[in-house]
Amino acid sequence: MNLYIGIRTKLLLAVFFLLVISFSILLVSTLVSIDSFVVRQIDTELAEQLGYVQHHFYERTETVRDSLGQQLTSPTMQEHLRADDRIWLSAALQRWKAILPFLDLFSIVNADQMTLARLNTAEPVGRFAMPDLLDKAFSEKKPVVSTELVSVKALSMEAGSAKVPLQSVNGGVMMVTLVLPVIDATGKVIGAVVAGDVLNGDNFLPIQYRSLFGDKGEIMVSQFDTTIVSSSRQEMINGTRVAPEIMEELKSGQAYYGRVETGEMPYRSSYVPILNGRGGFIGSLAVAVSTADYQKIRNNTKQNVLNTAVVSMMLLLVIAVVISRKLAEPLRRLARGVRMIEAGDLEQQVEVTSSDEVGQLARSFNSMVKTLAERKRIIESKTDDLQKLNERLEKIVTERTSQLQLEMGMLETVLTCMAEGMVVVDSQGCVVRFNPAAQKIFDIVPCRVIGHSLTQLADQEGFAELIRFAQSVGADEEGMGGAGERTIHVKGKQLQVSVSQLVECSGERAGVVVSLRDVTAEAEVDRMKSDFISTVSHELKTPLTSIKGALQFIMNKGKWLTTTERELINVCLRNSDRLSRLISDILDISKIEAGRVELILRPESANELVVNAIEEIKGVALARGITVINSVPVDLPLVYGDHDRLVQVLTNLLSNAVKFSPEQKVVVVSAVHVGNYVTISVTDSGRPIQWADRDKLFRKFQQIERDDMGTRGGTGLGLAICKEIVERHHGRIYYENSQSGGNVFSFTVPVCEESHEG
Repeated sequence: MNLYIGIRTKLLLAVFFLLVISFSILLVSTLVSIDSFVVRQIDTELAEQLGYVQHHFYERTETVRDSLGQQLTSPTMQEHLRADDRIWLSAALQRWKAILPFLDLFSIVNADQMTLARLNTAEPVGRFAMPDLLDKAFSEKKPVVSTELVSVKALSMEAGSAKVPLQSVNGGVMMVTLVLPVIDATGKVIGAVVAGDVLNGDNFLPIQYRSLFGDKGEIMVSQFDTTIVSSSRQEMINGTRVAPEIMEELKSGQAYYGRVETGEMPYRSSYVPILNGRGGFIGSLAVAVSTADYQKIRNNTKQNVLNTAVVSMMLLLVIAVVISRKLAEPLRRLARGVRMIEAGDLEQQVEVTSSDEVGQLARSFNSMVKTLAERKRIIESKTDDLQKLNERLEKIVTERTSQLQLEMGMLETVLTCMAEGMVVVDSQGCVVRFNPAAQKIFDIVPCRVIGHSLTQLADQEGFAELIRFAQSVGADEEGMGGAGERTIHVKGKQLQVSVSQLVECSGERAGVVVSLRDVTAEAEVDRMKSDFISTVSHELKTPLTSIKGALQFIMNKGKWLTTTERELINVCLRNSDRLSRLISDILDISKIEAGRVELILRPESANELVVNAIEEIKGVALARGITVINSVPVDLPLVYGDHDRLVQVLTNLLSNAVKFSPEQKVVVVSAVHVGNYVTISVTDSGRPIQWADRDKLFRKFQQIERDDMGTRGGTGLGLAICKEIVERHHGRIYYENSQSGGNVFSFTVPVCEESHEG
């Protein structure tokens, strides 16, 4: 059962939620602003107080420098210092001490760092106890101010035991030191005055801080992690130590800013590290500002804002009730009219006299009722038309279904009667068609294949290579409609396999079609033909050699020959050479196909191979005016192959490029390193090979007739031999169109870093 909520109630709820959300956003933003303001005020005051304390930290040293500046430059002072006049210098030191009573260490030393006068008159005169303070001032020839850790022993020696504070830490105290070098008119350092103000237990900074800021905050000076100066007496009594997490920040040279608890009061504190003259960490200076007053102001402000928000929300809610009552009345009348129309009274008209949006809604509703009545009549008419159209579509669908069934039957008949085996695999990798020719080729019944995945069939003996090939084509991501051909041996049969992808109209892969042709008998006939040709060629080679030798003998010894007879003998010699090359090519490819050629594999330079091949065809290229350019980089990695056979491949490709390029053109040899292979390419300027002829490029005894140049002679075995040699090197040879309009023959050779087998 649906809960009925009137429009007035919805309006009130909407206004209420709107008020709640608005005031909530306003309240949250106000409270966030108050918190942000309080934090900024605390940060501002904390920065102001820290700046003041840092300024007064070295205030006394400035006083000492100003008081002694003229004294140290006077000729009298410098004269007594050169003379090591200890009596006069001690008296001067006592006079200065009366002016600067706050100093805990006050000594005068000469250029050899020997103390001539000190506060501790009981200690015999000797070398200054803290020589590190003097080295920097003497080298830079200017006053040096630093904060140092001084051992109690050294301080007692220079200042006397009465000057040693009780708050020493680990036998040392923190002292602000000032070294004033005394420099004569020639710029030579003749001595120095050393003044020190021990910070341990000193109330100078707390008194200065309290006089300006009162009880708003606290100041602390720590020697390492132990507090030695504090404006809070309780801190000094308790011997407060700096928290370890704060010490980690300070030791790394970083200032610390955060909340700390001092006594029972919350504070916002800022710690800065104190470094000695060598940059080492020796303590910290901290200022803490109390947040209690700010928190009280913040809480009072939040309470006032909250009270104002509650009163405002209640007042606005009362106003919303009055307004919603006035707005809801016309909507009630409109709702009553709608219920009557819902009951079927399309002649009903809603009467609303207002001219606002509700009135416009009522007039639009009345117009809609009239339109509904008219459309009802139209719909009834169109329904009859749709019924007739539906009957016509059903007839068309029936006819098309019959036609598709007929075509499916014809296709099934073709698959059943075709001599080639046909296997269809869907997109899930399952076999869905397996025609009788395929059953005969594989000697397997369809029920063991159809419905099974390729992965399951791969486990059966003899199918692994076929399945891998079909899966590799089906998984090709480089383009839809991919295809591939390969000769595969399955169960003792040699099969010519062609795999093509099935692609739906949407571009998605629907599966693959595997076409199978048993070429076992053809391969056997081809083998027998090759053996016969090889045998005949071998038998012809010996008599051909004898004939060639006899012709050469006659040519060399027959000075009595006529010109015509000599030309005929030359023709015989050229034909003998051509026949000898033909026989050599036939024997080469026969040996390679039979596996009787042993390759001598070793690291070779691709550039040197190309240079050797260019030398082989240099004469032919010069005769036709063709320039052969070697653009193979010399920094390519070494390839792994047989030197003579790779030169033979390059020579054959270059010879073809020169033969089929127009005269006065250019042939380019290039190479590139890709992965574990080096690809060597030969680019000519001849006319591109037609698509119909490209399948014959690497077949035996196949020659491409060029419309512009004819066949140009040859045996048709050169590229076939190249293919066999490259494949024996675990590479591949292929043809491409050149972007400039010529032809590109490329082959790959593995680099020598790769491990090789066989």
